Amino acid sequence: YTTMVIDATRISDQQHVALKRIVPPVGESELSVMRHLATEPLRSDPRNRCIPLLDVLELPDGEKLIVLPLLHPWDTPRFKTVGEVVAFFDQILNAVHFLHDNNIAHRDCCHNNIMYDPTPMYPIPAHPLELSRRRDWKGRVLHYSRTQRSPTYFLIDFDLALIFNPANGPPLAEKLPGGDKSAPEHRDLSGPCDPFPTDVYYLGNLMRRSFVQERYGFKFLEPLLADMCCEDPSKRLTIGEAVARFKDIRANLSAWKLRSRVVSRKDHTIVGFFRGLGHLYSTVRDIRKAPIPDP
Repeated sequence: YTTMVIDATRISDQQHVALKRIVPPVGESELSVMRHLATEPLRSDPRNRCIPLLDVLELPDGEKLIVLPLLHPWDTPRFKTVGEVVAFFDQILNAVHFLHDNNIAHRDCCHNNIMYDPTPMYPIPAHPLELSRRRDWKGRVLHYSRTQRSPTYFLIDFDLALIFNPANGPPLAEKLPGGDKSAPEHRDLSGPCDPFPTDVYYLGNLMRRSFVQERYGFKFLEPLLADMCCEDPSKRLTIGEAVARFKDIRANLSAWKLRSRVVSRKDHTIVGFFRGLGHLYSTVRDIRKAPIPDP
């Protein structure tokens, strides 16, 4: 089963969109989940951060093209402040909480399947294949920071997602590793497993790898992530417990901490010095903005 995604422009309103090829019968599962998420009351739930289904185009050969918003990878451009990262975590944790509350397991909520709507940050659209350039290729693209204009993050790719009926007993599904191959329960692919703790592991591991291990200043997350990534799936936090713990952590972070700079462990000292000067300027400039930006 292969998919293909291309960018396009919707003629009716000139909106930039993505077209994703859906090949039956395998792709019908993803389309079914997305259509379910587009029904009320799920569609209007403020925690629903699942990529919206804009349209479905029927092709003569029986395949379909689903029309989706054109999004950017969640980590481009780089995060400037701890508060911006906290806002990202808050949205994504609640997005998965929304799915689990509605008996849906994503089963692949990993690095490559989280994106954001760039519209607030990019007055002039970026080129979909070269995000540092303008879409019309007339120079480099300029953008606001996440603090200035906070984006909305979305979960994408529901090709492995499953909807469970609680009346049918405990949720069990075939083990199908997604983009993150490190989940302990996937070391042995024989037999089914409960996919909901795996979703929690994926999020915890994303936060651990991308921030605690790659950037300075996120040690305050370590106890939470240890419990989200517990070796024994039955002893992991549920997503509801993780959201509650994160809410407490967020409430105890000072404004000074939230406005502090996100520093990569790979940054050269000289580069870091000049970025620090730039950060000082942007902190003064954005001092009236909320330290945790809210879209």
